[in-house]
Amino acid sequence: MTIRRAIEKDMDRILALLTQVLEIHADARPDIFIHGTTKYTREELRQVLQDDSTPVYVAVDEADTVMGYVFCVFKEQPLSSNMVPFSSVYIDDLCVDEHFRGQQIAAQLFAYVKELARSRGCYEVTLNVWRGNDGARSFYEKMGMQEMKTMMEYIL
Repeated sequence: MTIRRAIEKDMDRILALLTQVLEIHADARPDIFIHGTTKYTREELRQVLQDDSTPVYVAVDEADTVMGYVFCVFKEQPLSSNMVPFSSVYIDDLCVDEHFRGQQIAAQLFAYVKELARSRGCYEVTLNVWRGNDGARSFYEKMGMQEMKTMMEYIL
């Protein structure tokens, strides 16, 4: 397995994986997510792939088939004047194709992001996990992540 920056020829596989992720979220939160959709349109994905501030990395096999991806966003903090300035990498999305799960691909993608963040002098790697995606939460906890804050909701 190799991890490399995603390119336009990877778009079909990435869109297929985005569909897999969306279905997990739509199953857990059908009040928010719409089954049969994806986070990005083809054109939006093309723009993301070309933006150096939002790099996407893919895990590929020997045949260069995309087995998984991680969407990254480089951020500069602070969010307000009462916070210490620092930079971070936000994982906007991480997915391994359901046919390749259980092969430590997600762990390798996560390790890749951690090393990328270190090499750029970032303070942290962050992400959000939706309630109901217990598998993702468990995975990230095993990777050493811990809860930083909790967003709460009151559904009307």
